[in-house]
Amino acid sequence: ILSGKGGIGKTTLTTNLGYALTELGKKVTLVDANITTPHLGFHLGIQLAPKTLHDVLRGDIELRSATYTHPLGFKVIPGSISVNDLVNVDIGNLKDVTEDLKGTADFVLLDCAPALGKEAVVGMQAVNEVLIVTNPDLPSVADALKTLKLARGSGKKVLGAVVNRVKWRAEEMKSWEVEDMLGVPVLVEIPEDRNVPKAIASKIPILDFAPKSPASTEIRRLAHWMIGKEFTG
Repeated sequence: ILSGKGGIGKTTLTTNLGYALTELGKKVTLVDANITTPHLGFHLGIQLAPKTLHDVLRGDIELRSATYTHPLGFKVIPGSISVNDLVNVDIGNLKDVTEDLKGTADFVLLDCAPALGKEAVVGMQAVNEVLIVTNPDLPSVADALKTLKLARGSGKKVLGAVVNRVKWRAEEMKSWEVEDMLGVPVLVEIPEDRNVPKAIASKIPILDFAPKSPASTEIRRLAHWMIGKEFTG
């Protein structure tokens, strides 16, 4: 799961899409592939996990030692929030992590670093398919386009785009304008939802915190699309 810039809502989408797929009976593992500024643990209340992906990338521990089962049913491989844990971390080992996860889950979702730095590129190279997340404004979509081109240049299949934090204002780009610019379908438009910051503060996915909220509904719609199941609301 990639975005061209920070603050788009990529981590929120990762956690909640993972839970939505779990609700649909799928085995899901979430990986915090944002090595420098990992946020997945903050969203799920495991930001102080004793063993993390950083330890795995350093070669200090086996992957299973950094894998945690969330109470909602999916598995999480969090990153370390300590600056000291960046020492001797080899981001190039991320591909080995995703290889090790093959066959262990129906979906492995990587919450990648934003923009086009080395971390984002390595995260992109470690996956088979890419989901682009953007906001409905021109700078965000322009950055998303750069990310999309890089993904395609790396031979990755781009599933489509998720337009997040939609306020339905006149100045926002419409879904068809986003599609025209990116050249991929907009899979869902997730509205700005006052429940999202409350859910993050509570360290609970919004699908559990406010299951009938507008954002929850659209994320469930996306999860249904991903498994080819009709969404009835």
